[in-house]
Amino acid sequence: MLTTVVFDADETLLDLRPAVTGGLVAVLDEMRRRTPAAAGLTLAELESDWDAVFGELKAAPVMEIRRAALARSLASAALDTHLDEIADLFFARRFALTRPFPDVPPALATLRGRYTLGFATNGNSRTERCGLAGEFAFELYAHENGLPKKPAPEFYAAVVAAAGVPAGQIVYVGDSWEHDVVAPQRAGLRSVWLNRLGLPRPLGCTPDAEVASMADLPAALAGLRVDAEGAGALGARVDVAGARAELEGFTAIADVQLA
Repeated sequence: MLTTVVFDADETLLDLRPAVTGGLVAVLDEMRRRTPAAAGLTLAELESDWDAVFGELKAAPVMEIRRAALARSLASAALDTHLDEIADLFFARRFALTRPFPDVPPALATLRGRYTLGFATNGNSRTERCGLAGEFAFELYAHENGLPKKPAPEFYAAVVAAAGVPAGQIVYVGDSWEHDVVAPQRAGLRSVWLNRLGLPRPLGCTPDAEVASMADLPAALAGLRVDAEGAGALGARVDVAGARAELEGFTAIADVQLA
């Protein structure tokens, strides 16, 4: 029996890239305003500073990694002493621009009628700052209360504890193959790969389902439930179209409960 659906945040529920780009544009404009030394800097160079520091700091909190990237950018224009105010500028703009993908709110409204919904992320996209306040029964953030980042087993153990049900009743949904498919399955959870970009499936692991949009997720989960109840094996990839008939009744129930 599937009772709980837990979501990754960035690039799964939240369209993060435009928000980060907007934050960096604000930083670049401010750097250019402060000093002629920044006139030749480009957005691409600021973006590359994240990659330059990420490898060494990937286990650190996301805000710490971003501050290190900004520090590197500021150093190139001798603006090192302004890190705190520039970081505040970046994060204010980044959160102001962070919003769910358009397919997310209707999918969550549909799913809430049947499943407990959770939110568990490595990042710093807090629901109340990103247009998702009040959507989830529980929220987990890496580095709060000592919680390590995905793909650490402790992260998924915390998901199971927060859900309060056996791991096999939980489906984890996300865009990262390693963090949201391989590692959850290793921890005993089921997994749905949200493959918005249509990427080829890596070898070595099979998600319980794969969807291209959150709009397809309710039907995919309905198919997984049919499979779990022994009504027929659906194979490595759930037949989303074949599950829609079962989903129609579920959607009607959800609409009544949300009215």
